[in-house]
Amino acid sequence: MKEKKKIDKERQMAYDSLPPSIKENLTEEEKQLFLSAEQWPDSLFEKLEEFIIKE
Repeated sequence: MKEKKKIDKERQMAYDSLPPSIKENLTEEEKQLFLSAEQWPDSLFEKLEEFIIKE
């Protein structure tokens, strides 16, 4: 059985604040990556690029 990674509360709040049109564009896998991955795939960055602030 696959162990679910702990979901970060700040990431959950960030996900919840995304516009519905963006959330509908994410696959279930991308949603899980958004919430718990240490590193996002390029495809997720591309979908979220207008919301990401580069340092």
